[in-house]
Amino acid sequence: MALIDLHGKVALVTGGSRGIGAATVRLFAAAGAGVALTYRTRRGEAEAVGPHAYQLDLAGPASAHDALAARVVRDLGGLDYYVANAGIWPPDDVAVKDMADAQWAETLRINLDAVFFGCRAALRVMRPGGSIVIVTSTAGQRGEGFHADYAATKGALIAFVKSLAVEAAPEVTVNSVAPGWVDTEMCAGTFAEDGGRARARIEAGIPLGRVAAPEDIAGPIVFLCSPLARHVTGEILNVNGGAVMCG
Repeated sequence: MALIDLHGKVALVTGGSRGIGAATVRLFAAAGAGVALTYRTRRGEAEAVGPHAYQLDLAGPASAHDALAARVVRDLGGLDYYVANAGIWPPDDVAVKDMADAQWAETLRINLDAVFFGCRAALRVMRPGGSIVIVTSTAGQRGEGFHADYAATKGALIAFVKSLAVEAAPEVTVNSVAPGWVDTEMCAGTFAEDGGRARARIEAGIPLGRVAAPEDIAGPIVFLCSPLARHVTGEILNVNGGAVMCG
């Protein structure tokens, strides 16, 4: 018998076409769960990850999240796990004094508002014993200069996790996984700077000596949804190779 057996359960993972989301979808499926995923533009990549791929514009209306949750229940028979993974990290360094209103608004809309809409929709249909996992960031704990919009949304999500954990108990657990640097497309540009030496400098600051693979983040996400974590809620689980240690 598998240590984590999720047969009969249904998970919904946002941003599941690539990176952390795709790794999470595959691990849920390997554990036996039925899995739905969302994508924004990359339909082909999403459908290659899993058969139940739904397009979702995170900057769209709240009603889109309610419609998605209802469709997952209709297509897969229920909803037990919701993983709020999708988000953006504007790559250019921009000081607050120079930041455009549009950038601030878009980052909040996609990284914060959409998570609220998605969690609300999921809770309205989720079966008792379910779990919500929100992907935050070490930036939400220590800040990130010249990316204040991103750090602010992740810090807000950390407070949201702790608040929602109280509200959703005892029927649903709510936790977060907070990655550091991960080997994804979102970080590729930064790693390639200075002829690739930027990545080496980043890895030198990580006690475990390497950037995380998407699978390194997917494992803790699925664990937090499994019966092994049934007494864990309101937790911010750091997965960063020891680069940031928060007590």
